[in-house]
Amino acid sequence: MQWDRELDVVVVGSGLGALTSALCLKELGVETVEVIEKAERFGGTSAVSGGGIWIPNNHYAKACGAKDSVEDARAYLVSTIEQGTVPEELIETYIQQSSAMLKFVTERAEEVGYISLEHYPDYYMQNPGARAGHRSLEPMPINVDELGEDMNKLQPTHHMLYLYDRIGMTQVEGHDLVTRSKGWMGIMAKMMLTYASETFWRMKHKTKRSRRISCGSAGIARMYLALKKRNVPVTLNTALEELIQDENGRVIGIKAREQGREVYIKARQGVVLGSGGFEYNQELREKYLPKPTSTEWSGGNIRTNTGDALLACLKLGAKTRLMDGAWWCTTISAPDEPAPRLAIMEKSLPGSCVVNMAGQRIANESQNYMAYQTEFFQTHSDENPNAPAYMVFDKRFRNSYLVGPLLDVQSRPDFRLPKSYFENGFMAKEASIDELAQKLGIDQSGLNKTITQMNGYASTGKDTEFQRGDTEYDRYYGDVTVTPNPCLNAIDEGPFYAIRIDPGDFGTHGGMDINTHAQVLSESTDKPIEGLYAIGNCAAAILPTYPGPGSTLGPAMTFGYQAAKHIASQAKNVDKADNRKVEKASVPA
Repeated sequence: MQWDRELDVVVVGSGLGALTSALCLKELGVETVEVIEKAERFGGTSAVSGGGIWIPNNHYAKACGAKDSVEDARAYLVSTIEQGTVPEELIETYIQQSSAMLKFVTERAEEVGYISLEHYPDYYMQNPGARAGHRSLEPMPINVDELGEDMNKLQPTHHMLYLYDRIGMTQVEGHDLVTRSKGWMGIMAKMMLTYASETFWRMKHKTKRSRRISCGSAGIARMYLALKKRNVPVTLNTALEELIQDENGRVIGIKAREQGREVYIKARQGVVLGSGGFEYNQELREKYLPKPTSTEWSGGNIRTNTGDALLACLKLGAKTRLMDGAWWCTTISAPDEPAPRLAIMEKSLPGSCVVNMAGQRIANESQNYMAYQTEFFQTHSDENPNAPAYMVFDKRFRNSYLVGPLLDVQSRPDFRLPKSYFENGFMAKEASIDELAQKLGIDQSGLNKTITQMNGYASTGKDTEFQRGDTEYDRYYGDVTVTPNPCLNAIDEGPFYAIRIDPGDFGTHGGMDINTHAQVLSESTDKPIEGLYAIGNCAAAILPTYPGPGSTLGPAMTFGYQAAKHIASQAKNVDKADNRKVEKASVPA
């Protein structure tokens, strides 16, 4: 084999799991590590996301005085993940190692920092071992120009996480602004003043967006700075095409397409795959995911996530798991926006409901997005379709809250909405519920019955159909000024609105089956394919029910850490092939 370059480890993908693995490899003494990224920007789905990581019993929480334990985390995960769905040893590894990973990374890399979220509850608060906060963390904001000349290579956070597509918001700020929590006007005023003070900086850098970045892009920026300090290259426009094995079946490198040119990269100690799922491969969606399914409903907007790692591993006979699953979340696809928005907060706020074409509700709109869409698929059929679905609300709701691309009426009055919004069934505004139903083809009697029921629930504070507002998570995105239930308000003040809600996702979660070291398993032998590791969305999910905010990135980082420890422990021996002594690393247990 004629290699174009030789390394110890190649990390494929530049999301948070991949960058964490690269950082840990360097800290554990592995000499030459390179990250390759298919896209022209680094960060992947992690950068687009809210950036949260779900880490039970973490040291940030302890520093805040929060009480948690391994035992409670175990009880919670056992109660939320169906037995047999995920190997028990993977769940146990996550419980034991996630907090160790976070401590290792943040102690070794001063650039990396998180904020513990005191009031963001676990998603199944009714289950044993759940916590009302401090298990999820979000990245500390950072000024994007700390990246220097690389700032324009960073994949930005989703546009929905920018106020007016201009000002980056933290998760906490976004929650307070959307729910109109106490003090929200002061928060907005401060953000606007800061933005105004940066006018000359934006002119210099030819950008409309704020200097401060937050959420997913902040997490990636911080990890990238840590790698840059350690001289780990992140090579863009380089796509994995094939995994290369030796005569014994060990993966020893990759074939890639770099800047349009075919290259062969040797990886003496291993290849770590962290390159995302297959959400933008319609053929694979049709093959594996429940219907209806479409790339156009996916909210991640990383169009290079087409399953390259999966396809390369399948050629080697890799074992897969959970291929029919994704990180489900309803989305709003506005005609004038670059990507769908995740419909999380809007449908949780009081004074709205989501109905199918029969005018019937599908599930509890305020429950967590993963559980909501799981119920969507469970009750969807050709005879009783749940797609398309519409979120229905009234003038009071429109005046009170930010509603996806509509914003609120003060920021974007109806006369400023594009004509395209009212075409092709995306949105409607009518004087009465009957006219709204007629406009969109929704069953009139069904919709009237549902609105009457919702108004009754608002009066009593009790949703007898789906128990909306009964749990602490439901109420997290409620309005505390609305009583007796912050998730329920009447829908009775015309005009009435409806906006289409699609069964989307922010990434697939099925992929290669791995062991506790993140080694990819063989379908035929159920043993590891030596030299090959998979983490993040190209591996089968560790927490497929999404038990808390950050259930994708937490496992991606943790198993990136696991892969790094395993590779480093193997590298403590002499590489007899080229007689090169590898520096001995102190590898955590």
